[in-house]
Amino acid sequence: MTSARDQNAPEIVSRDLVYEGWYRLERLGVRMPDGVTVERHLLDNGSAAAVLPYDAERGCVLLVQQARAGVLDAGMPPLLECIAGNLSGDTPEECVRKEALEEAGLRLGVLEPIANIWPIPPVSTERVQLYLAPYRADDRIAAGGGLREEGEHIAVVEVDLAQLRQLALQGELTDAKTLIAAQALMLHHPRLWPPAPSS
Repeated sequence: MTSARDQNAPEIVSRDLVYEGWYRLERLGVRMPDGVTVERHLLDNGSAAAVLPYDAERGCVLLVQQARAGVLDAGMPPLLECIAGNLSGDTPEECVRKEALEEAGLRLGVLEPIANIWPIPPVSTERVQLYLAPYRADDRIAAGGGLREEGEHIAVVEVDLAQLRQLALQGELTDAKTLIAAQALMLHHPRLWPPAPSS
């Protein structure tokens, strides 16, 4: 395995700021192992955390839907997603607890770490810490819906486990972090799942 310190490893040799606002976009010069410098783009949008809450008693998970620019641009319907948010100075645990309350009115207890993933490493610095979290119906202590001052209009959707499995198996759970979290739930808690229908 090649390490970043190897003499012939790719190396960033220049940076130019293209845009700075909600995110930061840079144009990089990357010297490749053959000595040629190529242009790459880097979006610095911080790091994030996401959680897939599951209710073992009622056999369901809690997901959210909201407007996403890329999905709107593609003319697609809203994604089913895990609750998620940027860290913005919080720890990943603090972030998912805060976002769960804001987005879904959900109070979280135990958090089960899954992985810290790179969603789009070719162009983004972002990493997302994923969690599973058990909840019960009485942990829904508020309406949720997101923050009005941030223009969020979040819908909360409870999906039963059999349907979640079908969405994953049929390629219809298309948000990457949510698909990974759903697969982790199947692997970590196989006894939650009803028997698959026979073919």
